[in-house]
Amino acid sequence: MNKAIKLIYDSVGETLTVYFDNPENAEVCEETGEGVILIKDKENHVIGFEKLYFKVGEDINPIFQLETNSAKG
Repeated sequence: MNKAIKLIYDSVGETLTVYFDNPENAEVCEETGEGVILIKDKENHVIGFEKLYFKVGEDINPIFQLETNSAKG
């Protein structure tokens, strides 16, 4: 099963949000401290997170790299 990972970088709000599931499934957010918020679905499963105070220098255009490692059994 393939699922898209959604990355949202907000330079004005200085946040980086990552979803492992459909953002529309978000029901509750839980602040864990140190500027990290867990995003959970109605069954309390983590479907993403938001990192607060995430700032990239003005002269840098961020490039995101994704690496995966699938275990097949």
